[in-house]
Amino acid sequence: MFDFIFNPKAIAVIGASAEEKKVGHAVLRNLINGFKGKVYPVNPTRSEILSLPCYPSVSTIPDKVDLAIVVIPAKAVAEALIDCGKAGVKGVVVISAGFKEVGGDGVSREKQIVQIVKATGMRMVGPNCLGVMNTKNGMNASFAATMPPEGKVAFFSQSGALGVAVIDWAIENNFGFSKFVSFGNKADLNETDFLEYFANDPDTDVILGYIEDVVDGKRFIEVAQKVTKIKPVIMIKSGATEAGARAASSHTGALAGSDKAFSEAFRKTGVIRVSGIQELFDTAEMFLSRKTPKGRRLLIITNAGGPGIIAADTADNLGIKLDPMTKESIDAIAEKLPPTASLYNPVDVIGDATSERYKVVIEQAVKDKAVEGICVILTPQAMTDPENIADIIISSSNNTDKPIFGVFIGGQRVKKATEKMKQTGIPCFSDPSVAINAYAKLIYFSELKDKEIKEEAFIEIPQENIKKASEILRKMKESEIYEIGGEEAMRILSLYGFSFPERALAKTPMEAVAIAERIGYPVVMKVSSPHILHKTDVGGVKLNLTNEKAVYNAFIEITSNVKRFMPEAFIEGVMIYEMITGGKEVIFGVSYDKTFGHMVMFGLGGIYVEILKDVSFRLVPVGRTEAFEMIGEIRTSKILDGVRGEKPYDKEDLVNCILRLSRLVSDFPEIKEVDINPYMVMHNGGIGLDARIII
Repeated sequence: MFDFIFNPKAIAVIGASAEEKKVGHAVLRNLINGFKGKVYPVNPTRSEILSLPCYPSVSTIPDKVDLAIVVIPAKAVAEALIDCGKAGVKGVVVISAGFKEVGGDGVSREKQIVQIVKATGMRMVGPNCLGVMNTKNGMNASFAATMPPEGKVAFFSQSGALGVAVIDWAIENNFGFSKFVSFGNKADLNETDFLEYFANDPDTDVILGYIEDVVDGKRFIEVAQKVTKIKPVIMIKSGATEAGARAASSHTGALAGSDKAFSEAFRKTGVIRVSGIQELFDTAEMFLSRKTPKGRRLLIITNAGGPGIIAADTADNLGIKLDPMTKESIDAIAEKLPPTASLYNPVDVIGDATSERYKVVIEQAVKDKAVEGICVILTPQAMTDPENIADIIISSSNNTDKPIFGVFIGGQRVKKATEKMKQTGIPCFSDPSVAINAYAKLIYFSELKDKEIKEEAFIEIPQENIKKASEILRKMKESEIYEIGGEEAMRILSLYGFSFPERALAKTPMEAVAIAERIGYPVVMKVSSPHILHKTDVGGVKLNLTNEKAVYNAFIEITSNVKRFMPEAFIEGVMIYEMITGGKEVIFGVSYDKTFGHMVMFGLGGIYVEILKDVSFRLVPVGRTEAFEMIGEIRTSKILDGVRGEKPYDKEDLVNCILRLSRLVSDFPEIKEVDINPYMVMHNGGIGLDARIII
């Protein structure tokens, strides 16, 4: 791939400086102080810097250069990259700022350097970045003052400033990194490239990242799905949602912001999302042992009731099972623990517990088939020996493939024990709720690795129906109609298997009465106009009309209301619908995200959807398993199972509706948003009452 970025044999620093306060000096000094390969300063005004011979350009260096670090003014970067291309340089790290991030001429400058690296076959990190590090070979090709300790965690960051802070945190907490990269504007190499690289890096066990956006959403999903099967990927995604900045043209559009799309992309791929730096590293800590649980059963061992309860509450909230050990195990530990000890889960070995009591329970838990993970909580009381207990944990961990982690609460008295465990790869925390949260992510990763990625086939739609839908959409676009409501939307959706009430268009009050008589009372009446999407807002809807007079008057009232509120709107007539009763109201929708494409939405329907926001999303294409998950995720899903003697509602019909929408927007990517609201799901089947499509 681009191993020359992290493992070059020779590096040139373009813009190397003898002045200590300049970035070119910091980068050169960092490389001289640690990198095991050759380093060449490049500066046409100097013959020597930091006791190294200096060259006017990379092409004058009498050696093959693999990597060039560029720290010169933005205007001079293009010329330097052309020279690098001539010299056969494989990779460049452009630390220089003054490109896309400043706007104006910076945008064209960035386009120019991208064209140069593509034309020459070089790969580029940056511009506007902090640089790269490899602790294995001592390469600090950045302007960060120091390197973190060597470890098995790779970290990439879109933000250089955050990168500096993270490195400082890692040094303070003795947290080891394998590699670090800040990619800034990511004009060439980006987050997906580094995910792919670190997945194959033998020095990396855990991948961490901070991103603000993704360059190519489809490729990110494709790569991340493969990477998370190999190694855990834990990421912070920052940035405000799009929802506030866009026109809320539909219910779905109003509810689906870019942050929702990122959450769904991470869910689909198995990337573990965290909200802050501390959580990022706490989660990484849990993964460093490289042990994953075979199930959700966790045993908590504690010498203090309060922390044990905190851990148990957190576990219960996260769906972690706190089953007791087997009867044989409980009998075995009961013989060696005081009568006041709690033998179930959490196992409380009591405040005066010695290391021997901990040993009895931990060793039994390791042998017990009912235990799939072990959490050891310790508070430093007078008779507690934290270091001996740490040794017992280390010894037991060496004899099992079950994950064991510590929660040693305190300061100076537990410091050496905590360090001892961490040095041997055993996670250790100071807060039980933090530890259990991190363990829940380990369970999630374990379950994901065991879960097969199924390429579930699209729902079948007759080819003739697809052609008819295409023709309707073509005519709409030709007529410059981009918001499709009522009859036309229902026609398109009907072709994809959705059911709607019996209906017909009336152009006069007498026609309305005749249609109502044929359909049968009660009926619903709605204005039909290509210019009116929100019909209720203009008085264009009448419900539960039960006789000839009510229908006649409703026609006149609807058309009068619309002419008053929207005098320029073209009124085709009034649609008469069969009135549907019974069932439960749900909503289906589709929105479009600029990074990841279409998302299907499902949730509680009717007028309350935007208030309650009880909805779930999935990225297209949506499989049958995902569709069932969507239905189960909403808070009100139990209503669909039937309450107080009701029969259950038809979830299979809801799943099919989700699959139909996924197929529709896959066939017609020009569709931006869809709303079917409400959709009445019955005990058998269901029927849509209103629909809108935006193209």
